[in-house]
Amino acid sequence: MSVDPTGQDLKRFLEEDDGAPVTMLNLLRFKRDGGRRSYAAYSEAIVPFLERVGGTVVYFGETGTALVRPDADTDWDAVLLVRYPSRAAFSQMVADPEYQRITHLRTEALDAAVLQPTVTRG
Repeated sequence: MSVDPTGQDLKRFLEEDDGAPVTMLNLLRFKRDGGRRSYAAYSEAIVPFLERVGGTVVYFGETGTALVRPDADTDWDAVLLVRYPSRAAFSQMVADPEYQRITHLRTEALDAAVLQPTVTRG
């Protein structure tokens, strides 16, 4: 399972951009050998990139035992919500060559991930 979006994923993501804010739901499963440590390093390194594009961490929490789940492959270690002013802002961040130099920390940290855009309808 890939933990990073592909170019095709980002293209589809931007095609749905209506200019409204987007909150990215991250479901994270850490690698057992050093995954949490690597993700902590990524979390510190990403702060200036979030600030540049106006992104903010809304919530980060470790998970407990699931009450309801479809199957055993959906165990997650943590949940992260990050709000961006638009999908374009998120895309701008991940396309930044400086940001791309730190993404290995995230990739090395994760055994599995879901990165799901969410929008407020109202």
